[in-house]
Amino acid sequence: MLTAAVLVGCTVSRGSDSAAGPSTDSPTSTSASRSSEFTPDEDNRDPAKNIEGVVVTDYSGAVHAQPGQRVAYTKAPPDGGRHDPVWANCGGTVYAVPVRNEHMVHALEHGAVWIAYNADQITGGDLAKLTERVEGVPYMMLSPYPALDAPISLQAWGHQLKLDDPDDPRVDQFIEALRENQYTSPEPGARCDSQDTGFDPANPPPFDATPPGPDAAPVGP
Repeated sequence: MLTAAVLVGCTVSRGSDSAAGPSTDSPTSTSASRSSEFTPDEDNRDPAKNIEGVVVTDYSGAVHAQPGQRVAYTKAPPDGGRHDPVWANCGGTVYAVPVRNEHMVHALEHGAVWIAYNADQITGGDLAKLTERVEGVPYMMLSPYPALDAPISLQAWGHQLKLDDPDDPRVDQFIEALRENQYTSPEPGARCDSQDTGFDPANPPPFDATPPGPDAAPVGP
């Protein structure tokens, strides 16, 4: 059971591990070369808008549901909105099982990029390519997502891109444009570790595939 009582609001305190603060490392040595076209700066705050297929949605940040409460997300996977007070571990974390949406969305608020995949379509070498982009890289998460309507779906706060192929160059463009983006993330640089939060990345809160009930919180305020 998650012990979220101490997390009464979003926090920007930093943990002690390498995932707890902004990193300038490129996603992996095999990723596409970093390009200024997709590197955010004061003059180009949201380079993801230049990536074909990216859907951008405006959400309010720092809006919590009650601990354990479900949220009536309108997207699958969700890419923002109300979320659990406890964030998912996003320190380059590769999840073998689907994870509860409400925790993953909180990690997006902190500047993480979440790669979700359809486990029936992405296997073997294709899964290895996604894992290589994520494993050990600060502010990255990878997980299977049940009944995903595309082989791959990338999420950052307020941004989503669905793709068929892990070799699509837009995967790396999306990561470069949005991982730890201080202009698009409500709380960039906030903690990605799960120490003392009650969230166990080795045994995360399970994904619930049933429709949210009438007690679910709305996505927005």
